[in-house]
Amino acid sequence: MTNVLILGASGQIARHVISFLHDHPSIRTTLFLRDAGKLGDLDISGMRVIEGDVADRAALAEAMAGQDIVYANLAGPVDALARTIVEVMEETGVKRLIFITTLGIYDEVPGAFGAWNNAMIGEDIPPYRRAADLIEGSGLDYTIVRPAWLTDADEVSYETTQKGEAFKGTEVSRRSVAAFVVSVLENPTLASRGSVGVDKPGTEGDKPAFY
Repeated sequence: MTNVLILGASGQIARHVISFLHDHPSIRTTLFLRDAGKLGDLDISGMRVIEGDVADRAALAEAMAGQDIVYANLAGPVDALARTIVEVMEETGVKRLIFITTLGIYDEVPGAFGAWNNAMIGEDIPPYRRAADLIEGSGLDYTIVRPAWLTDADEVSYETTQKGEAFKGTEVSRRSVAAFVVSVLENPTLASRGSVGVDKPGTEGDKPAFY
């Protein structure tokens, strides 16, 4: 049995992960979020729910007790939250981390799309880069995930790139990113100490099709 803690469990990608995990009885899931009411009608049967703030070190440490993998899907001051997560994981002896960031943190998005992406979210990129630097500089067994622009398409279709490679497509479904996360939960050696770009094949262009 693998114990998985999901931080930011009401997030849109996390909700898909939660749905996928019902098909994986070997994974025991704990959901950590500030307001359990935000889970709505999502099927969380058999899952433990803890209300708390990731910035609350004591609450986070309590939730991490006995966990094998932490999956963080957060908004807000992601660099400060990443520091807290890393420090609490090191204190509690939990080693495996999956952390969602964004594309562009390594200036890896080429051409016109890269310029458009920087114009659209350039102010948001530095905190994600600082979060990635913190995680990569730690002793944790991490996977950093860098999704393309997200859609709500009901599909699983994705390809990956590694740190140091140029990013490819412009968009990807949240469901696809969730499927990648679940693949790492199923096989924790996958993308170990890696930073992985995730996009939908065939979506190369100057910007996502929905813009």
